[in-house]
Amino acid sequence: DIDQFPQKKYFKDFKYDKTIVNDTARLWLKAQKKINLDKKLRFFKTHNAMCKIDGNSFTDNKNTLGAIYIVRDPRKIVSSLSHHYQISDIEAFEFMNTENKAIVEKIENRYLGFNALFTWQFHINSWVKCEKFPVLTIRYEDLENETFITLKKVFEFIKRISKMSISFDREKAKKTIKSCQFKIMQKLESENGFEESIINKKTKEKLKFFNLGNKNKYQELLNKKLIESINLKYQEQLKKFFYD
Repeated sequence: DIDQFPQKKYFKDFKYDKTIVNDTARLWLKAQKKINLDKKLRFFKTHNAMCKIDGNSFTDNKNTLGAIYIVRDPRKIVSSLSHHYQISDIEAFEFMNTENKAIVEKIENRYLGFNALFTWQFHINSWVKCEKFPVLTIRYEDLENETFITLKKVFEFIKRISKMSISFDREKAKKTIKSCQFKIMQKLESENGFEESIINKKTKEKLKFFNLGNKNKYQELLNKKLIESINLKYQEQLKKFFYD
């Protein structure tokens, strides 16, 4: 139920050049201002870096109350990207290191929107070091292994920045965690589909979005040489976020 920004529906009331891949960037803040007119508290997911394109900021403290940034072990990201985009592990690693990387929404020769990613290192720093509004950084692995503690941390962060008076409900939290188990997400996807899953180039069927979860063992999935390259490239991030 959490919507995504940016996506084309938020730019339909604005005029922009659909022959220019990043022209929606100049509308980022205008679209957010329109969303926020009713002054309601909303949650949005984004793949976008906290960046500027041609001087246009992705967001600001007038439109964003705060952010929760989820960081993941880069060695697990490689195999995840490889599966999702149907590319090799080497290509997935290159994906993470491409300076001008973006997810582009396109129909024929018309660009409807895009998410500016940049490199994985840039993306992390753009959010973690953001000073425009509060940012809570959590590890994907802590969501898996210390779910209750991490959920409470997220709740308390939202409560603090939104000034809500609601208290943390332990029993409701336990039910929430139980209903969001990876196996249940997989079951829901198999029954109802998932809008972010993509078509398999060979079979023309939908690929699993909820694919491996905690079965993503990079030691078994990636070759030793690639793991060494990732460890060397991201040694600063691996150390900072306590990845062995």
